Amino acid sequence: MQIRNIAIIAHVDHGKTTLVDAMLKQTHTFRDNQKEMSETLIMDSNELEREKGITILAKNTSVFYKDTKINIIDTPGHADFGGEVERTLNMASGALLLVDAAEGPLPQTKFVLKKALEAKLKIILLINKIDRKDARPKEIITEIENLFLELAHDDEGLHFVTLYGVGRDGKIFTRLPEKYTPEMPGSLEPLFETIIAQIPDSASKDEDPFQMLISTLDYDNYVGKLCIGKVTAGKLKKNDMIALVSDQKVVSTHRVQKLYTSVGLTRKEVDEVTSGDIVAVAGISQLSIGMTITDPAHPVSLPTIDIEEPTIKITVGPNTSPLSGREGTFFSSAQIRDRLMREKEANVGLKIDQDPQSSKFIVAGRGELHLSVLLETMRREGYEIEVSRPQVIYKDIDGIVSEPFEEVTIDVGSEFLGTITEEFAKRKGSMENMQTLATGTTRFVYKVSTQNLLGIRNQLLTKTKGTAIMNTYFLGYYPKISKMENSRSGAIVSMQTGPALAYSLQNAQERGTLFVGPGIDVYEGMVVGVSTREFDIEVNICKGKKLTNNRSVGEDAIFLTPAMVLNLEQSLDFIVDNELLEITPKNLRIRKRLLTGTQRRVLDRSQN
Repeated sequence: MQIRNIAIIAHVDHGKTTLVDAMLKQTHTFRDNQKEMSETLIMDSNELEREKGITILAKNTSVFYKDTKINIIDTPGHADFGGEVERTLNMASGALLLVDAAEGPLPQTKFVLKKALEAKLKIILLINKIDRKDARPKEIITEIENLFLELAHDDEGLHFVTLYGVGRDGKIFTRLPEKYTPEMPGSLEPLFETIIAQIPDSASKDEDPFQMLISTLDYDNYVGKLCIGKVTAGKLKKNDMIALVSDQKVVSTHRVQKLYTSVGLTRKEVDEVTSGDIVAVAGISQLSIGMTITDPAHPVSLPTIDIEEPTIKITVGPNTSPLSGREGTFFSSAQIRDRLMREKEANVGLKIDQDPQSSKFIVAGRGELHLSVLLETMRREGYEIEVSRPQVIYKDIDGIVSEPFEEVTIDVGSEFLGTITEEFAKRKGSMENMQTLATGTTRFVYKVSTQNLLGIRNQLLTKTKGTAIMNTYFLGYYPKISKMENSRSGAIVSMQTGPALAYSLQNAQERGTLFVGPGIDVYEGMVVGVSTREFDIEVNICKGKKLTNNRSVGEDAIFLTPAMVLNLEQSLDFIVDNELLEITPKNLRIRKRLLTGTQRRVLDRSQN
């Protein structure tokens, strides 16, 4: 049997997961009466993925077309999850690049294509969503050709086949239809035929000694830890002995307990696996991504996975607020450490170190979204933690302090042109390009330091009434520039501990926007709102009205503006250096590092 391993790569929301849905259904991977036949985004099984509408974890599935098994690797489109892309592309022999027929290549298109070309994968280009009213496929082809010229390392990378289609309808064409209609006959057959013709057969080294690079990890309740990867060479049978190798040294030897291959969305236990297939192996308890499992007689390790370094870090530690221990299940530093170490095993884009000055941990990742997904996952698992403001990671390059820079692309209505230019001028960004799109919107491209980008997403959404679409692409490290001035107003800080009362909240809301409503428990030093002033304001929102026997018409009427509720990403964007974010399964609270006003004033005097 022939095997084709192909990765689906694209920018966020260009249709990767929807296309995989169609591939699974048209190859009759499911029975007609199975629930998956009526579902969408079948591969996005993670709860956060469905909520956010993006792919976070790379996953693999398989379909059978004629006499060929096609292993499909669905990769994330967001650069923050680049570690997922980097560790899974080594399992593929080719890549299907999806590009939206209206939006064209965007920052993450550039990112995933760069990684695919570096891995020397054969590329098939699919111009998706040609049914859109604003589709411009011919212009998109030119833009993509320019992108290939910019990123390709050799002439071989410039040769690619182009297909057109509507992934949602499961229809692919080798030539661009003059006018697409939903009634037009079509199927995914042209895509499958192109994959077989263009992507090399991975099953070609069955007679060589067994070798497999561990690309991802999983856990099974019955057999324990599973290591997953592509069999680079040889065959492996159940109960065979294998060696775990790292840096050409044998770490340990083990007996294979179980072998699995993918069939649709499920794993099927088999007695033997062959070269080229993507398989899961059980029987090794201590291992990590990037190690190699081999024939014990030929313990030669494969090249390790090259992962780009993190650019942003936060500190994560046990919750120390007066309300700690009330809402979670896991509180201690040891429990948090164990959870972070488990995450580090599979999430290769993360770097986790013990903070030398405390019992906290320094967690470094590829971006704010990368870190916030980890924090939200831990929150849902029952952890109570507190985290610091995200900070960029600086590097010393040739004796020069350097910081990460990003290319930022913003699509926004023409009425907000002044808003965008003003915001990026404040953040010391340099405009690289500006163009008006066919939809009437304007596309800006800026080069900005990551430090000056922190907190921008919420600022833009507020100032453009939620219409701005922003995407980023990591450019690399450049000499450090000056930081932007703090654009956030001061905080409204609680002076007392207790439930917030409507009478006091009515007075406090005149000083800014509140984050809490009546009946919510607050404590001294907790940030309960954002002020209209540049400096912090301390208020007592636990104070009730004194009761008397005198009453007048309208005296008891209290009018409160609904509290502003920040989600986790917005809270991370909001906090400043002297604040912490308290995360529990039920609540997010922003607090000052020093809870009492006296402590904060002493610190201010000592710094001045």
